[in-house]
Amino acid sequence: MTPLDEYAQSLTRRHLLSTGLGSIALASLLGEDARAAAPPVAEYPGALPGLPHHAAKAKRVIYLFQSGAPSQIDLFDPKPGLTKHRSEDLPDSVRKGQRLTGMTATQTRFPVAPSKYRFARHGKSGAWLSELLPHTAKVADRLCFVRSMHTEAINHDPAVTFFQTGAQIAGRPSIGSWLSYGLGSASRDLPSFVVLVSRGSGNPIDQPLYDRLWGAGFLPSRYQGVKFRPGRDPVLYLSDPAGIDRATRRDMLDDLARLNALRTEKTGDPEIATRTGQYEMAFRMQSSVPDLTDLSKEPASTFRLYGEDARKPGTFAAHCLLARRLVERGVRFVQLFHRGWDQHTNLPKQITGQCGDTDQASAALVTDLAQRGLLDDTLVVWGGEFGRTVYCQGTLTADNYGRDHHPRCFTVWLAGGGIKPGLTFGETDDFGYNITKDPVHVHDLQATMLHLLGIDHKRLTFKYQGRHFRLTDVHGDVVRKLLA
Repeated sequence: MTPLDEYAQSLTRRHLLSTGLGSIALASLLGEDARAAAPPVAEYPGALPGLPHHAAKAKRVIYLFQSGAPSQIDLFDPKPGLTKHRSEDLPDSVRKGQRLTGMTATQTRFPVAPSKYRFARHGKSGAWLSELLPHTAKVADRLCFVRSMHTEAINHDPAVTFFQTGAQIAGRPSIGSWLSYGLGSASRDLPSFVVLVSRGSGNPIDQPLYDRLWGAGFLPSRYQGVKFRPGRDPVLYLSDPAGIDRATRRDMLDDLARLNALRTEKTGDPEIATRTGQYEMAFRMQSSVPDLTDLSKEPASTFRLYGEDARKPGTFAAHCLLARRLVERGVRFVQLFHRGWDQHTNLPKQITGQCGDTDQASAALVTDLAQRGLLDDTLVVWGGEFGRTVYCQGTLTADNYGRDHHPRCFTVWLAGGGIKPGLTFGETDDFGYNITKDPVHVHDLQATMLHLLGIDHKRLTFKYQGRHFRLTDVHGDVVRKLLA
């Protein structure tokens, strides 16, 4: 069997439509859109045939992922009754023999550690929020708090991977890649999926994050996230070499496209067309990225809203501002990862730093999107990979404590994009240890996000190694009570 026959047998209908046998990829490099021959789908240029499956409320997503796991007990889910149980062992009837991590499994005691922070109700909705989140409190009526999230993973890497890909084992496509694959791009000059990573001041040496978390897995590689970095070169290898001007670069790419087209016609390898498209996108990004990252034209009011940290490249605040600028320019999925929430010890000091990093900027992003008329069709998600335990890890003192990983219940919030505002959903027990009402699994959240974007999560699939895969595997239900 020839290489061309082998590739032809492995081509999916999507490969055939999007790559052709070289001529379409060549047209892209010569300045035409490779998808132009296909009829446009309403507001979803380049979407898979048949998408959206139903009317969408959201066109795009900004996911503010708080890596390391924020403590729900200290931020969103007050348990005032814990004060009278301070330093008592967590009752066995509450823990129910549930598994522990290696960090606390050998502890002889599990002393209850009430939060040291005051909580108050905010807005017309009366949402409870910690004093650590004064800016989030001001937009409480725009938010939907889900207190009953739960997950299966108990350690960071599989837990973060689970949220991003629907599986604890690495190798599956990320949620941003699934959306890029299904919905296509709404921007000609920027990738459909962009990633920004910042380091928190709470725990600067927190858990690492790996590029595979925004990888395309078994999807064609053009759907992977593109990581932007702070500094002069936001995207690696985007700048032309010294001595190469714009016209020369254009001629080089045109010649390379013709060579790639010849190779594609011979082998049928879809990855050749992917590389061709990436070269063309990189050429266009040489103009679009400097304009995107140039904040000099933003008015002073922008920095009063987001905070002065927004002027500092690489901070969470700067990334929130960039996220708004990205979605304004048609980027489909923007993923912010903010490290530093893994607070096994010294939680009061560390969580104060993390909230200082994120509170104002997160609230500012919601406010800014609303002011610009973008919040109604932009879904914003804020949360980590699991929660923290009510019992103390290590020594409990009068003013200090730590908390271990807790997958049984934790809080995320959502805003815009068809989410019901001013809602607090789900309940946990008096110890903040187990869910007592309306549990929401990771796959349920993923299914709900896709639904808001017009996608039936059971129908967005990709055949790989003889099986049709999807983001939610064989699980997940849309949480309709969260929908506006």
